Amino acid sequence: MKLTEKQKRFCDYYIETGNATESYLRAGYKVKTDGAARANASRLLTKANVKNYIDNRLKELDNARIAKAEEVLKYLTAVMRGEETEEVVVVEGSGDGKSNARAIKKEVSAKERIRAAELLGKRYALFTDKVDMDVDVGTEKLDSILRQLKEG
Repeated sequence: MKLTEKQKRFCDYYIETGNATESYLRAGYKVKTDGAARANASRLLTKANVKNYIDNRLKELDNARIAKAEEVLKYLTAVMRGEETEEVVVVEGSGDGKSNARAIKKEVSAKERIRAAELLGKRYALFTDKVDMDVDVGTEKLDSILRQLKEG
């Protein structure tokens, strides 16, 4: 079941404020008392289509705000390859003891590129000295190895 325009406004205000009663009133619903607004807003929040809309919008907002692993890896790769720039402030003398500041874009430093490469290397376990092994040795075999070590 689709939401009405008022229900959508209510949901959007509710996501923004977290206050159901205020959202109900701001969405344009008319009531005689604050208690009625509170009760109607609470009832509206229990409707499946309203809950689904709110849950989906929250998920969308969360996805837009939080970088996923692939996005981070792409950014680190771009930094490592020197494809990213950074903005820095440069102060230049203009004569008579005066100076002007301006922002310029410059390539990311070699230090930052190396750091990005290190982080990517860590992610892909390129620099590990340890070797992870999963060994299944029965107790008889282990006893045999221990005897050989003692005799040896």
